[in-house]
Amino acid sequence: MNQETFKNTVFVLKDEMYRFAKRFLVSSDEAQDLVQDLMMKFWQKKDELAGLNIKSYALKCVKNECLNKLKHEIVKQNFADYQIHRSELYKMEVNNLKEKIINFINDLPEKQKMVIHLKDVEEYEVSEISEILEMEENAVRVNLMRARQKVKEQITQLMNYEQRQFSR
Repeated sequence: MNQETFKNTVFVLKDEMYRFAKRFLVSSDEAQDLVQDLMMKFWQKKDELAGLNIKSYALKCVKNECLNKLKHEIVKQNFADYQIHRSELYKMEVNNLKEKIINFINDLPEKQKMVIHLKDVEEYEVSEISEILEMEENAVRVNLMRARQKVKEQITQLMNYEQRQFSR
């Protein structure tokens, strides 16, 4: 098929292809892009088009390309929704874990609770905590170590429990 034959048999269908594509896609730009892409494909396969009902073939190609495009949009939207959902779940898990850690700290004995709060939350030095709580520095270190150890054990137990729940 030469250029003149292509122009008279295939290219004349571009407006009809466009209107058909626009019914599926609604967007004029997307419909124009789709028809332009199909015209390029048809030109590349111009020799294979001989003997076909060109109009029927062209409209069938438009329909298939439109449906593929719409399916792809649905997949992209589902992926975006999944990412948002996953992000929300992660935030909920992090907030839940923070809440549990705060509860673990609140369940500590009073001295350990004060020491861990002043050191890890307020970021005071051991010497400053010693002055504030009127304790020896060594006692502050011991209470801090014990408090962290208890919180760590409770977090480990929580994680082990959650791991068991997922593996079932």
